[in-house]
Amino acid sequence: MTSTTTTTAPAWLTGLEQRPDLPTREQAVKWVIVADRELPRGVQANAVACLAAAVGRQAPALVGEGATDASGSPHAGLPWIGCSILGVTAPIVRTVREAALAEPDLLVADMATVAQRIRVYDDYRAALAGSADEDIAYHAVSIAGPRALVDRLTGRFPLLK
Repeated sequence: MTSTTTTTAPAWLTGLEQRPDLPTREQAVKWVIVADRELPRGVQANAVACLAAAVGRQAPALVGEGATDASGSPHAGLPWIGCSILGVTAPIVRTVREAALAEPDLLVADMATVAQRIRVYDDYRAALAGSADEDIAYHAVSIAGPRALVDRLTGRFPLLK
């Protein structure tokens, strides 16, 4: 369960040229998920998986074509730009989310902590609607966009361990 915070596609996404022939570090766009490193591993994994699903829905162009192995078994497409999972403290997750939302060129999705406590999606949406932004805590935030902009916001963060 995620709160999708960017509702319109950024301009870079509509004209995005897929370049699966390039290494991820050479791509013009970058995707990261910044997660609270102090959460239990299962909660982190759930937050990251939910955000990946949200971004896949918002930006299907970031997911590459599927493949077939030599035995003929199919394999689903994965993000051709890659996706780094970074670990920071909860206050930094919030700060990065706020900074990312201020940048119209970024695709932003977040995982509010309330999403893992409520089991009915409509109840989750109602809980968000009844909460002021400053009262919402976040497990993770996903940011995709021009590499230099994503790096400016997240480049100093370590990988989640």
